[in-house]
Amino acid sequence: MASNSDIPLEGSSVDLKETKQPAASSEADMKEKDNGQTSDQAAACTDAQIQSILTAAGQNILDEEEDEDSKSTDLEMVDFIVIFKKEKHEVSFPFDHTVSKLKSHIEKITGVPASLQKIMYKGLAKDDVTLRDLKVVKGAKIMVVGSTLNDVLSVSAPASKELQAEEKASAKAAKEPLSEQKQHKKVLDKYGKPDDVPVGIKKCTEPLPQVPLSGMYNKAGGKVRLTFKMESDQLWIGTKERTDKIPMQSIKAVVSEAIKGHEDYHIMGIQLGPTEASRYWVYWVPAQYVEAVKEAILGKWQFF
Repeated sequence: MASNSDIPLEGSSVDLKETKQPAASSEADMKEKDNGQTSDQAAACTDAQIQSILTAAGQNILDEEEDEDSKSTDLEMVDFIVIFKKEKHEVSFPFDHTVSKLKSHIEKITGVPASLQKIMYKGLAKDDVTLRDLKVVKGAKIMVVGSTLNDVLSVSAPASKELQAEEKASAKAAKEPLSEQKQHKKVLDKYGKPDDVPVGIKKCTEPLPQVPLSGMYNKAGGKVRLTFKMESDQLWIGTKERTDKIPMQSIKAVVSEAIKGHEDYHIMGIQLGPTEASRYWVYWVPAQYVEAVKEAILGKWQFF
């Protein structure tokens, strides 16, 4: 109820401007409040849209999860050193995270895509094992082997004439198994099966042995020994006369096929240059090691 002082006396004048001013001020305050709410809602909406777009694109989802996990005080962390091309990077990472997640973290540090990385710690580390499984200790040194996308794209492409000749040869060769092709059949018939080659096991996949893979021979019949120097990213092809140390990133492809009638062994071609003519052929590779050889040389990103 209004007090007597608020009621104008009869015959007195009333200042309408003065009376309406508080209402106008109140309306302005309301508009200001409304504008503030709209601005806040717009900002929140924009963040949501950005997050939605990134999620739909599958971009940096894993990285963000890792960053959040890395900051969590509930996770046990381990400090170690990542070495890539003689550069050392100090890393702190969750002890129970997998090598696959570590690769994604290392990608941000080195620029090497996770799919092109090989993680070396007491041998080649598999993607699904954790740092705890690997027994990584504080101060341990983990080596990264791989190439950045710029390194990959800088590889020179073969000339068009070479490609055409290669396509014709490939089309012809595709009609018959490797072991039945004249160039390989001649070698197999001439030298036969080596006496000291390791026992082959078909339909089986095993990791590379701790010692060099030996007992095989090349196209000239010379005994071949393959040594995988993962710490230096090199494949050593050794014979009685010489040892060639080949950077693995320069190897463009590795092809293989079971020997007809001896499916527990393969013929393997290691392509050292841009064309198939540069393939180094190795005979009587035990079948159980074929996939391990390919993965050691090319990793899981086998586009070449």
